[in-house]
Amino acid sequence: MDKPLCVAFDCDGVLADSISSWKTIHDHFGTDSKDLLQKFMAGELTDSEFMAADIALWKAKSPKIHRDDIFRAYSGCKLMKGAKELVADLKAAGVHVAIVSAGVDLYVQSIAALVKADDWIANGFNFDDEGWLMDDGVVRVPSMQKYTSIQKLLDILDCPPERLVSVGDSSMDLSMHVEGSTFIGFNPQREVAKTAFAEAGITVINSKDLNDLRPHLGL
Repeated sequence: MDKPLCVAFDCDGVLADSISSWKTIHDHFGTDSKDLLQKFMAGELTDSEFMAADIALWKAKSPKIHRDDIFRAYSGCKLMKGAKELVADLKAAGVHVAIVSAGVDLYVQSIAALVKADDWIANGFNFDDEGWLMDDGVVRVPSMQKYTSIQKLLDILDCPPERLVSVGDSSMDLSMHVEGSTFIGFNPQREVAKTAFAEAGITVINSKDLNDLRPHLGL
């Protein structure tokens, strides 16, 4: 394979050492969305319905939630080992580094700033003029259709799919895999992801060190 022109990373569980930026907020408020997640995975909820239901759970515990409360929920999160170094070396080699995440924009933006990614896109929240959380989320990256964001990225960069590598840790991240491109599974934690990756026949890096991706990225 030629050296990639673009590498698109998922955020949660890949660049960030956390399972889900949504789960982090649930943990902060003491709520649980397992039942909602099962319905979503079964196709019974859309992305926007799932997000609104999550927000409703938090507001049931804390009716008024400020943007600062969301930031506080992420205070203990950290980068995956090797994230900064890998992104720096990719950029030095002329590779465009993007983050394509169905996670929370406030969090993904901070991770993008820490690793100095070229580009990022994520889902998020609506806040009123005073910073209070509203009832509906903002869907920019459909969880099961991440290829829509990937295709836009390829078009903007004029990058052929063959020169794109996407990296994700979940079964939903497989939707980043546009025809002709390369997808690499990194550190899958859930059994459903391990099974999906095995069935897709993709390369999987079972590690929590992003440096282990280097041989697959031309570094």
